[in-house]
Amino acid sequence: MPVIVIVADGARPDTLEQAIDKGSVPALKGLRDEGSLNTVTTVFPSVTGPAYTPFLMGRYPGPVGLPGLRWYDRERLTCRLPGNSRSYVGFEMRRVDGDLDPAAPTMFELVPKSIAALNVIGRGLDSANMMGRGAGFVVKAARTHFTGRVGGWLQIDQEIAGEVVRRIRTARPDFVFAALTGIDKTSHFEGHGGPFVEQAYRIVNDMVAEIRHDAERSGTWTDMHLWVVSDHGHSPVRQHDDIAGLIGRLGFRTIAHPFVYSTRGEVAVMVSGNAMAHIYLDLTRRSRPWLGDLGGKWQAVRDALLARDSVDLMILPTRTGSCEVHARDRGFAILTWADGRISYLPATGDPLGTGALHDLSDDDAYEASSHTDYPDALVQISRLSDSPRSGEIILSASRDWDFRARYEPIPHTSSHGALHREHMLVPLLTNKPISARPRRTVDVMPSALTALGITIPPGVDGRSFL
Repeated sequence: MPVIVIVADGARPDTLEQAIDKGSVPALKGLRDEGSLNTVTTVFPSVTGPAYTPFLMGRYPGPVGLPGLRWYDRERLTCRLPGNSRSYVGFEMRRVDGDLDPAAPTMFELVPKSIAALNVIGRGLDSANMMGRGAGFVVKAARTHFTGRVGGWLQIDQEIAGEVVRRIRTARPDFVFAALTGIDKTSHFEGHGGPFVEQAYRIVNDMVAEIRHDAERSGTWTDMHLWVVSDHGHSPVRQHDDIAGLIGRLGFRTIAHPFVYSTRGEVAVMVSGNAMAHIYLDLTRRSRPWLGDLGGKWQAVRDALLARDSVDLMILPTRTGSCEVHARDRGFAILTWADGRISYLPATGDPLGTGALHDLSDDDAYEASSHTDYPDALVQISRLSDSPRSGEIILSASRDWDFRARYEPIPHTSSHGALHREHMLVPLLTNKPISARPRRTVDVMPSALTALGITIPPGVDGRSFL
């Protein structure tokens, strides 16, 4: 019973449903009509790369070592180049597998007969079974990225989709993971509802149609699980705040991509998406400090950031199992967690809009936040706050803003990465009815293992919906 997971990177539930209803993606409509279309939450940060850990590991990204698309290594044991930072935009993407917790198995380690395309995480998968990794492809993708030629991403999606269909036809794998990035790339350029984005949706549709045609012809469609999901959504950006520039103007030597190769930095600004950021303070320290234990000059950084219009939420880890959640005009609250239970106590205000919550399970916390602007924020903040690779300050951007004003080859008119609904809610489309309600993208991996008859390993954060 093969399982095929297609990530329509950057797709939102509302735009997918609109495309289905207007008749432009008939193959996806067929999946919805025969199976199910669900809305689930992704992870924080809601960014490609970290947001693939749910699909391929069943885990939240922070605890397994991917706190963001970019992060700073205080220990100086993993990132050894001057600057001690990591960016998975570019050649360091090949470092992802080594940066992950080795005790958390991947789908490829659990399902040897697998193939994948643009999977970011590849541990356990033979290079011959990876598509989109060769030198020629890397050169093509780099040229498309750095020249800002948006239509090139659609060509790449078409090539990847065609190759995946051919490999499924010939190799008959048990598990397939294929990401198509065109929806995300074109959304950054023209917003989430533009004509390029419509073309990107049609490429996903055509890929599904071909896979189904082949499976029906070979008699395997009734046994196949074919799921289309996304890793994050998008929302419009009208203003870009140069957070690294701000901290530099406060008098601190700052490292931020692409200029990170320095041994003299005092503050590291690591932006992802570009609507979230980790801020690392007092880089002389080799272990993670808590902001409350640092001196007054570092508190000034906090105050300057919280005063910015671009900052919606500021998360301040205070110790393991606790953080403060601040919003400039809505006060702050204290979030605590231990032994699988979460509490949220407004102090001077209620930045997440849930009211006081006491001793909740993860599922209860999901339900308590599902109607707010920050669905599943209680669980997602707690997991990222505790990650030893996270910053002393974690930022989630305001609507219409992001945190990177320079150095993007494609001018961003839409972004993601934050805790807003538009970023956190994603579609999950299945070709068969499902027996349990899915809540989060971490439910995809254990569900795939259930379909394949493979035991779910301990430590997985999700639950099977089959």
